[in-house]
Amino acid sequence: MSNDTGFTVEEHAAMKERAREVKTARRGSTKTDGQSEVLAKIAEMEAGDRALAERVHALVTAAAPGLAPKLWYGMPAYAKNGKVVCFFQCSAKFKARYSTLGFSDQANLDEGAMWPAAYALTGELTAGDEARISELVKRAVS
Repeated sequence: MSNDTGFTVEEHAAMKERAREVKTARRGSTKTDGQSEVLAKIAEMEAGDRALAERVHALVTAAAPGLAPKLWYGMPAYAKNGKVVCFFQCSAKFKARYSTLGFSDQANLDEGAMWPAAYALTGELTAGDEARISELVKRAVS
């Protein structure tokens, strides 16, 4: 459902979350670190999304320990030099049928003139899925 701005209620809430994140960063708040904030946000998710987010978090932090966890539009994200490289968006966030692992333009995933920048995640990840995520994250930060 849209409100009078043309954005859905969920989109409007995500923008408000992002505004809070920017405001907190400008203040240089040291109340919590990004890791704690990301883990707290994951803990709030519905069971299926939470399981996926926990697994993605473990895979990303293992594949690229130099990335800093942070919240981005209220979702777990991973940044290099303060700029988001990849993020997880749970299905419940925008009432989607799948969760998403996305990569920003900071990710080094370029392949010719066209390449995927987001991946749908449903159900339990296979060993092959996990290997692919790890490889993508490693490439993204290379």
